Amino acid sequence: MTSEDLFKKITAHCKEYGFIFPSSEIYDGLGAVYDYGQTGVELKNNIKKYWWDAMVLLNDNVTGIDSAIFMHPSVWKASGHVDAFNDPLIDNRDSKKRYRADVLIEEHIRKTEDRIDREVEKAAKRFGDSFDEALFRATNGRVVEYQRAAETVRNRMNDALKSENLEELRQIIIDCEIACPVSGSRNWTEVRRFNLMFATEMGSAADSTLRVYLRPETAQGIFVNYLNVQKTGRMKIPFGIAQIGKAFRNEIVARQFIFRMREFEQMEMQFFVPPGTELEWYEKWKDIRIKWHKALGLGDRKYRFHRHEKLAHYANAASDIEFEFPFGFKELEGIHSRTDFDLSQHQKYSGKKIQYFDPERNESYTPFVIETSIGLDRMFLSIVSAAYAEEKIDREDGAADERVVMRIPPALAPVKLAVLPLVKKDGLPEKATAIKNRLKFEFNCQYDEKDSIGKRYRRQDAIGTPYCVTVDHQTLEDDTVTIRHRDTMEQERAPISRLSEIVSEKTSMKSLLEKNG
Repeated sequence: MTSEDLFKKITAHCKEYGFIFPSSEIYDGLGAVYDYGQTGVELKNNIKKYWWDAMVLLNDNVTGIDSAIFMHPSVWKASGHVDAFNDPLIDNRDSKKRYRADVLIEEHIRKTEDRIDREVEKAAKRFGDSFDEALFRATNGRVVEYQRAAETVRNRMNDALKSENLEELRQIIIDCEIACPVSGSRNWTEVRRFNLMFATEMGSAADSTLRVYLRPETAQGIFVNYLNVQKTGRMKIPFGIAQIGKAFRNEIVARQFIFRMREFEQMEMQFFVPPGTELEWYEKWKDIRIKWHKALGLGDRKYRFHRHEKLAHYANAASDIEFEFPFGFKELEGIHSRTDFDLSQHQKYSGKKIQYFDPERNESYTPFVIETSIGLDRMFLSIVSAAYAEEKIDREDGAADERVVMRIPPALAPVKLAVLPLVKKDGLPEKATAIKNRLKFEFNCQYDEKDSIGKRYRRQDAIGTPYCVTVDHQTLEDDTVTIRHRDTMEQERAPISRLSEIVSEKTSMKSLLEKNG
């Protein structure tokens, strides 16, 4: 199965089993906007809880807020979003499709790097255990040529972006003979700037309205509340402020399902530190955050760090945690050393002093900031992408069968336990309902009596339920049930009195958070 086919199957599966629906679908939908269904919202809430508890509960010096989506327009002037929050836009005259110029160039570079990887892979097979990859990359003529070509294009792009040379960006696209993915032509327009913020008006009278924006990021809500939190919470530097909230960007090209959307959710933490210590804290938070991801057990090799070569105007260090999605390694979380840019800018534009008096240093200063920022929707997509599996299994009658299973980490699973009566008679439904009602105060449980027990198992596999409990006639005799494990499909007999203990051991958030300790 190709990665493209796999991604199509994951997308279809998400709709079929209530994870994600296209927004306003009965009206043919709205581009790059999605709704989370009954299964998806549970998974999404569990991801939020995992992030929030790891940030706020496990760190004595991190607290949380929930700032408003609408903010005074001067906030976005101070942050630079009004003047600089834009992407380089280019159109193909034949397909009428619109693209980000830098993304087209990055995809061209990635194709060149893929050629390098294929050369390395072929050589590794040819030479076996004696293969020295580092030496091969440094000496093989074709690989060196590819590397030099990729590096040249990357440097040209970075220089053009840094100097905002739009003509040079277009020239790179021409020189690299980059074609439109839809039309296949190279009939490009000029490159122009496109601001990504959604604007609206606030006020009741036409002559007194205020132009405001839907926030393009949640970070500024933390920065403008820095003093409020620091003083009312009597916070001592270093300390952090965490927030989960909606953000909005009028993306030029919103694609790859929920990977890039116009309305999305962020989980961000801004950590305030003394000047001069920021790079040390930057490295610490990189270690903390990669540990948080790997604790999920999706596979350590699916994660890698990517250090930014071109830094944002506010940063002195930046790295992304990339995840291997079906469409390749892409950014999942950013860790940035933002210096004192944001607080200094708000101090300048507001005219209010935003500083911290450090009793240990006996001086006042504007704190530096380490940011960790993760897209909740991308995190959701990483989990369902890694969890999706198609398996062939052998039935008792010797025939082959298949199942689709979502191996979602048990602590994040939308439904923790399904209680299933073997048949719809003989008092089994009543017994199963009583068990479900007893456990629903501890876990998200489902009761299902429709169809054969095998089909019911398949439905629970498809939404990632770690445990299925089957109530049969023996249950009425000795108060024991059959527990079926999602991943192995193994079954065991256990007393009803132990169900809470058994399910809790694997599905509690505590077991996941302890891996972060």
